[in-house]
Amino acid sequence: MTAKISRINPDLLHETPGYHHITVVEAGRTAYLAGQCPLDRSGALVGQGSLDVQVGQVVANALAALAAVNAQPQHVVRSVIYVRSDDRGDLGLVWNRLTTSALGPAFTSASTLLGVAQLGFAGQLVEVDLTVALPD
Repeated sequence: MTAKISRINPDLLHETPGYHHITVVEAGRTAYLAGQCPLDRSGALVGQGSLDVQVGQVVANALAALAAVNAQPQHVVRSVIYVRSDDRGDLGLVWNRLTTSALGPAFTSASTLLGVAQLGFAGQLVEVDLTVALPD
């Protein structure tokens, strides 16, 4: 049975810039992707100092991880985006880059965008954590 995914924005909550306040999965299996980092296949950091380049690598990695479980961006039911910055402009840049990428449909579900002090790899500026309702 294919999971039924509903995305809801209750009238009593504020409007959002594209995500939904609530994502409901009726049935099915779930995959939890590890945080996708801006690392190439060899494990080397891509785009030192560039949010744009690092987001591009994160998108490519997330799409590869989704494909490995036969899922697509529209099957994502929860995302958390970490940006190593306290500048709202940087957070907005990452959000816009992600939502206009091939991974964009993933960010119409429940989503959180955070500015953080540090990420796991030296020079890492962005990471994306995804939860997926797997299709049959």
